[in-house]
Parts: sequence; C-alpha cells; structure tokens
Amino acid sequence: MKGLYFRRGQEDVETKFTIQETTLSTGLDSHHVRIRVKACGLSPLDLKLFSDLGIQRDLIPVGREVAGIIQLVGANVSFFQPDDEVVGILPLDYPCSGLCEVIDVDEHLLVQKPEALTWVSAAGAIRDSVCAYTALHTHARMAAGNTLLVLDGASSFSLLCIQLAGYHGVKVLTTSHTPQQQTFLEQLRPSVVRVIPVFDGSSDLLSMVLEETGGLGVDIVVDTGVHLQEEEEEKEPGEVKLRPHKHDIISVLGVGGHWVTSHQDLQLDPPDSKMLFLKSASVSFLNHEVWTASAAQQGRYLHILKDIVEKMSARVLRPQPEEPVPLYEAPVAMEMVQRCLKRKAVVQL
Repeated sequence: MKGLYFRRGQEDVETKFTIQETTLSTGLDSHHVRIRVKACGLSPLDLKLFSDLGIQRDLIPVGREVAGIIQLVGANVSFFQPDDEVVGILPLDYPCSGLCEVIDVDEHLLVQKPEALTWVSAAGAIRDSVCAYTALHTHARMAAGNTLLVLDGASSFSLLCIQLAGYHGVKVLTTSHTPQQQTFLEQLRPSVVRVIPVFDGSSDLLSMVLEETGGLGVDIVVDTGVHLQEEEEEKEPGEVKLRPHKHDIISVLGVGGHWVTSHQDLQLDPPDSKMLFLKSASVSFLNHEVWTASAAQQGRYLHILKDIVEKMSARVLRPQPEEPVPLYEAPVAMEMVQRCLKRKAVVQL
C-alpha cells in the first residue's frame, strides 16, 4: 500500500513530497485498532519541532488527521468494535502516513465519528478545532460576556475560534485580509460584532478595537502570527504587513487580558513586559501539537475530541468545506499547503 512522505535533506530535489510503498505489520497490539482510512487531512509540517523533539528520519510521514472505519480490534480494546466509524490525530512519531489505505492506531487516540458528519469534514477540521479549543478553553479560559479579537478571521483555525466563541456567548471582533473575506465574515451567523479590514493599509486596529470596547480593550486576543520589528514589513511587503505588530496586540488587551500567540519565537522587550505587568495581562503560547506530543492529559484530550465531533455534527462548528483531492494529487496539494499557497487540503481514499 502507498503513503505520502516528506524527503528530508535533499535540496536539489524539485518536490520533497513523494508517494512511497509501505507495509503494515501482520500482528496487532492489544490496545490498537486497524482502520481503513476514508479521508486524511493535510497540514503544514513543522520541521523545526521534529528536530527539537529529536525525531530524525529521512522520510517523515505526512497526513495525520484521519477518519475511517475500524476493521479489527486488539485483544484488550474496550472503546471500539469492528465497523465503528472513528476520527483522530496520529502522534508526531507515528511511523506510517495517514494516507495509507489501512493503519494501526492506539484506541486512546480516537473517538467515535457521528453518522451525520462526513469523512472529509471530520478529517479536514479536527486539527484546527483542537487548536481552537486549546486557545480559548485551555489558555484563555473564555467565559460568556468576554470580548475576543481573532486575527485573520477567514482562516480555517480563526473561523472555528469565532464559531466556538459565539456559541459560548463571547463578543467577537476579527480582521479581514481581502474584500472577499470582509464580505464573508460580515455574513457569518452568529454574527461577528466587528470586522476590521487590514488589507488597504488605512485601518487602525488599535483605534477600532478601543472604539468598539469603549476604550477598555479586549479580554482575549488570538493571533495567527505577528511581526516583531517594524522593518520586517519592508522585507516581505506582500505578507507581513497583514500581521499586527506585537505592540498593537498588547495595546488592545484590557486589564487582566489573555494573549494567545502562535508565534514560537516571540520576543518581548522591557517596555512590552512593563505594559503587560501594568495590565496584569498574560501571554500563552499555542503549540498545535501539545496534545499528541504528551499523554499527560489524555482523558481531557479525548473529551475535547468527542465534544468537537458532536459540535460539528450539530453544525455548531461549521468549517469551510474543502474540495477533496485523490491520492495521486496528494504530493502537489501538500506542496501548496507547506508553501502556504493553500490553507488546507483533504485527501479522500
């Protein structure tokens, strides 16, 4: 059977994503289940994280968000039985690609997929949904009546943050990067309180947020990347200028606010720290892989997964639909995802 892999350390190769033949072990561990994969989500690889965790391989498996049907269960499996429909995220050190036709997975990494939820939706949105839960519940401790600013509201992750926050009675503000995104976000239901355009260079994020909050600032900010120095805008004018400066983020925070950032190399200067101290505000780092990299809170993680699929089935969480691609197009689709030319891809098997 075939799977998708990333070839490490070959700079002269035009494409680093390749379909390789792989084999499945004949035996099945006592707590594992054998799954026939129906759909697999493709997200960018964080190669630096693999290196930091000491995962050194020439071929790195690609495709870890999987949905499928259980074919066989191990002797000590208690949660599932054959023909159950399941969804889950494979761990970082998993040896096989999620695009293989059949894979063996520990039962404690999976949850039941509701019948009303499609394979493509389950595999395509499970990772971003987990990130949204982690940002808003685990880090920010959101509560009804809070005010939330989500950057880049039309991205798959930010859109799920908006929907999850709206469900819990949170007042939501967001930003748009194009006129099309502006129109899309203004039509969301439940509606976003304010959509702030940042694509024309004329909008002042700080003044608009303070105007909307009566000068008090927001309780929670969730970013999808920030820039640290003003000169960065000149280096990458097409991309970086859409991201807010770290000082703007700190300025829009209210007293006791929470900033959840995806910027793993964030550096705070003494004036930034002083402002956070005066506001008694906090900064949390959103590591998208924290749940699958550690089993310290496995029960809580499974509870999150179960709640996510139930909310997607009930249409509380409504991810943007992805057009599935066949397996033979997976290398090209993954190349586009890795280069940020495409936000997400889903392969249907």
